[in-house]
This record gives sequence, C-alpha cells and structure tokens, in this order.
Amino acid sequence: MLEDAYLQLERYVYEHGNVKTDRTGTGTRSTFGYQMRFDLSEGFPLLTTKKVPFGLIKSELLWFLHGDTNIRYLLEHKNHIWDEWAFQRYIDSDVYQGPDMTNFGRRSQSDPDFNIAYQSEKKRFDDLILTDDAFAARFGELGLVYGSQWRKWKTSTGQTIDQLGDVIEMIKTHPDSRRLIVSAWNPEDVPTMALPPCHTLFQFYVADGKLSCQLYQRSGDIFLGVPFNIASYALLTSMIAKECHLEVGEFVHTLGDAHIYLNHLDQVAEQLSRTPKAAPTLWLNDDKESIFDYDMKDIKVENYDPLPAIKAPVAV
Repeated sequence: MLEDAYLQLERYVYEHGNVKTDRTGTGTRSTFGYQMRFDLSEGFPLLTTKKVPFGLIKSELLWFLHGDTNIRYLLEHKNHIWDEWAFQRYIDSDVYQGPDMTNFGRRSQSDPDFNIAYQSEKKRFDDLILTDDAFAARFGELGLVYGSQWRKWKTSTGQTIDQLGDVIEMIKTHPDSRRLIVSAWNPEDVPTMALPPCHTLFQFYVADGKLSCQLYQRSGDIFLGVPFNIASYALLTSMIAKECHLEVGEFVHTLGDAHIYLNHLDQVAEQLSRTPKAAPTLWLNDDKESIFDYDMKDIKVENYDPLPAIKAPVAV
C-alpha cells in the first residue's frame, strides 16, 4: 500500500521515539533523520487510515503559489490551519481588549468555559480579517512565510526572485540540472515569521521522462502535519509534471525532527490499529497549462474512501 511508508514512520516513533521537550510545552516522542518514498504512479498519497481534508491542502498550496502571506485568502476558502499563529499575534498586541487568552492553545482543550470564550474571540477575529481591510492588513499577515519565499524572495539589492517560476523554467530547458531547488529558509526573515518554515527546501529530479521531488523538512508533526505535507508536495509535483509534459516519479520525504506530540498518542494508537485502503487518484484540469492558473475547481481527488477522521489538538 502507498500509505505503508507513513504508517511505518508513525509506528517507529510511537514505539521508539526519544522523549523531548519542545517550544509549545506539550512534549514529544521524536526521532532525527528519517526518509519516506512514495511512488506517485501508484496513486495519490492521501491517507485512508483517517480522513484528510483535501480541500484544505488545495487551498493552502494555491495560497503558496499566489505568493500570498495573509490568511484572508485561506479564510475565504474556510481554511483555518494558519489561524492560530495569526490569532496569537493579535492577542499579544496592545489592540486586543478581550478576556485573558494566556496559553490558549492548551487551556482550550481542558477548560470548557475557557474554550467557549476562546472560540468566541477566535470567530470575532476571523470575521474581522474577512471584513475589515485595515485589520486584515495588520493582523492577517504572517510575515515572509512560504508563499513569499517561493515566489518573491527578497535579495540584498532590493530585488525579488521567483524561485518556483525559475525552477519550472529550468525543468523545461535544463532537466538534468542539479540546481532545481526552492528554499523557504531565509535566515534574515526567520525572526519576523509567525512560524519559521518547517518544510525548508525541496529539489526536483528528472529521469526517464518522470519528475520526482525530494523535500527536506526540519520539523514534522507526524500525526497532524506530515499527512498534509505528503499530499501537498505530491500535488505540487503532479502539477509541475503536467505543465512540463512529464510523468510523475517519486516523492521523497526527508525529515529532520519527526515527532509525535504527547497529547496525540491515543490518536496515533487508534490510527495504527486501522488497515489502509487503496489510494485515490488525482484529477487535474487539462485546460490549465500553468500551475499558477489553477483554481480550487481545477484539482480533485477521485475514488477517495477514507476511514473516519481522528481529531487532535494543534500545538501552538
């Protein structure tokens, strides 16, 4: 099964991971330096042992491809996966006048009354992002995160580099190049980012008419984040392969600190007790020639029949 590589990682860290502290205060089981390989010709690697919301993966990737760094686009597509970091900046600001939200990420999981207040404040925040341009400009911005680094890398001379656009052109004209690389890790910009890039660098490789991609990810939340990352980069690789008139090859996923949060252990155990199903297939609109022209309706997964979702808290 295409999914086995992911389940092997999850099981290994669940059973053998090192117990470590972390930035969020939650604690993890972790391993360092792990690699998975997915043959994209066998299907699309969207997990079936739990439902993964593909719509969120699509809208996030399109957000990156637009070079966008403001969560308004995501909220317009009912995507809340980046809200927590923007909301944290808001409640830490002098503008915020609501109830005390200290340690809101953890308290909202254990205190029902606090959770009601948190959800109310969060909804008010999201509504303001969607309706108030000035508020969105100030508090919807996440800093120079992925979209900016991929499409608008700022140079020391004040110019910008469209890394992804340049790499696609190189794939078309110099497919044997060993420089088909996009980096999201810009040391100068890291201090101003809401969340420094976890997926830091990816490289493409062309052989036998197939396009492969390897991602180096410095930090991977195995239960919540890594399934998104696998599907997102498989989608990106497939879109670029189509534009460059290539078949899909492998997605190679190399992880630095691969971890399971300690408050995800029960959920991981449940997932590992399940049997994976056949992988779905990816449909891309043939009318789209450039990956930068896609809309949500141009990307679909077909024959996706996952087991039910398994909820888990996000560590912020």
